[in-house]
Order: sequence, then structure tokens, then C-alpha cells
Amino acid sequence: MSAYIAHAEAWQESWDRQQQGYLPDREERFAAMLDAVDAATGGEPPRLLDLAGGTGTITLRALAHFRTVTATVVDQDPVLLALARASLDERAAVVAADLNDSSWVESLPHREFDAVLTATAMHWLPEQRLNELYSEIRGLLRPGGVFINADQMADDGLPAFGKRLLEREDARRDARYAAGAVLSWRDWWDKVRADESFAELIAEHDRIYPPERGTHTEWLPPVSWHLEALRGAGFAEAGILWRGGPDAAVIGVR
Repeated sequence: MSAYIAHAEAWQESWDRQQQGYLPDREERFAAMLDAVDAATGGEPPRLLDLAGGTGTITLRALAHFRTVTATVVDQDPVLLALARASLDERAAVVAADLNDSSWVESLPHREFDAVLTATAMHWLPEQRLNELYSEIRGLLRPGGVFINADQMADDGLPAFGKRLLEREDARRDARYAAGAVLSWRDWWDKVRADESFAELIAEHDRIYPPERGTHTEWLPPVSWHLEALRGAGFAEAGILWRGGPDAAVIGVR
């Protein structure tokens, strides 16, 4: 058994701590998302798609939240997928797929889900592709199923004050990084690269995300864009499920 599998629990904890340092209210949004899934299924065991799910964060919480859940994690990053497979230990399907390509749907083990959940990931997609993805997601939901996207989404009614909230959040985060209270995203990846057991996975990671390309430009539209896009994709209802400072979770109901 390779070292990165053997120490998956420690790496999963490290990932969670790094993410929690970036998003102090991370667990609150997850709780709101899973409560919405519970409402959508009437307490019945859900079939869940964890989209751009990384290390399986949402799925791990769903397994703890529900008595029974059938879950599928989709991501492209080989490092994060390896940690997801090790952490989930066959309790969920783990699929490698590129959401930039509409053929990702063909890799799924199911074609109908009660819920599709994603957090802090869709900002990597350009506007046109995200619009297309919203339509593809709707097509995977059974009638009454829900799609929830949690990410940084400015409140259109607070353009100036929203910037102040974001600046305050950034300053607090930077102070914690400087004091060594938590790892930054970049520092976490530096530790992964320093561990020889990840060498093959990092080589694959760099093939998919070539370092010479630099950091991809994030696209962070306001919450109104997401609601309009969900309605345009054909969702019967669309609204704000949760908000915390500059972040929000929008929900679309098929």
C-alpha cells in the first residue's frame, strides 16, 4: 500500500484545516446544503452527485448526515481524487472527468440524481461553459431534485459594502497565514509536492494543470447572474439557500 493511501486520513484532515482556514463558515454552508437535500427527498436515502468534489468533502459529510446515501464524486485532479478514493474506501463512486467538456456526463454511473452539490469550484469555469453546465446538471436531476452551488457570490444590493466585507475577510485570512495558524492553499500544495509518495500523482496533476500556464483567472459573478442562469437552464425554482458575508449558496429545483 502506497504511503499516500496509508496516510489519507491525515492528508484529509490537513485539507479540511486548510479549507476551513480559507472559509471559516465552511461547515455552515455544508449543513445548509445537506438539510436542503433532506427536504428534497423527504428523508429518503438520496442519490447524490458531488460535483468538482475534490477529496470527497461533501460526500464524507453526507455519509455522516444520512442513514444511507448513494454518492458519486466527480473531479479532475488526480491528487484530490486519490485522497477521495482512499478516504471513502468504496463507500462512494469516484470518477475522473473534466467539467470543461460536456462528455463528462457519460462517465457517471447513474443518469438521475436527487441532488447535485458543489462548493468553491465553479468559479474556475468561464461564463459560457458554466451556463452550459447548469443545463447539463438539470438534465441529471429527477423532477423535484435540487442543484446547489456554494461559492463567492456578491450581493447585488451591497456593491460597496460587499467589497468591505471581502477586504475584511481577506485581511483576517492573511493574518492567520502569516502567523502560521493555518496553511494557505499554496502551502498545502507545497507540502504535497515535498512528499515523494505523491510524485506520480503530481506529475499527472502538472500535465492537466501545467505550471507554466500560471493561475487561471477566476470568474466570480454576483448572485443575480447565477439565479438568472438557473432559470435560463430550465429550473422551475431558483433562489438563495444560504449566505455568509461575500459568499452564498444558490439552489435550483427541477
